[in-house]
Amino acid sequence: MLAWAETSVGLVGGTREALYLPGRRLAWEEVESAHWDRDTTELLVREVGPPGVPSPVHRILLAEPGRLLELVRERVSASVVLTRHVPVSRGRGLRVVARRPASGDRALTWGYVLDEGLDPADPAVREAAERGLAAARAEVEPG
Repeated sequence: MLAWAETSVGLVGGTREALYLPGRRLAWEEVESAHWDRDTTELLVREVGPPGVPSPVHRILLAEPGRLLELVRERVSASVVLTRHVPVSRGRGLRVVARRPASGDRALTWGYVLDEGLDPADPAVREAAERGLAAARAEVEPG
């Protein structure tokens, strides 16, 4: 473990490859975001999920986070290779995101996150997502 913190239900810790929550291992590229609330001492970890489906959120109380917060911030940021905004309609759009595994032994993972209020079943949203993903892939994986 590079950093860890005690909780009432066990240890939370991180290695070069993953974040370990009580009963759950998340590779860094599977973490969409993490937020620390100093007032409540709560760490909110949101997993990457399918577009249009609420992503699982883990809420962990950490009285003494130590270096864990630094590690989470650094590793989640390091997993993101590219983020591009793709407009859809009326000021709303989606973010295309490419993430890299820490170990480098697997291909990039591609996905997108919809702005609030967009319907993933809407043909315009699907078309924008396909267009955005294709353009981003061509930028990152030419040839």
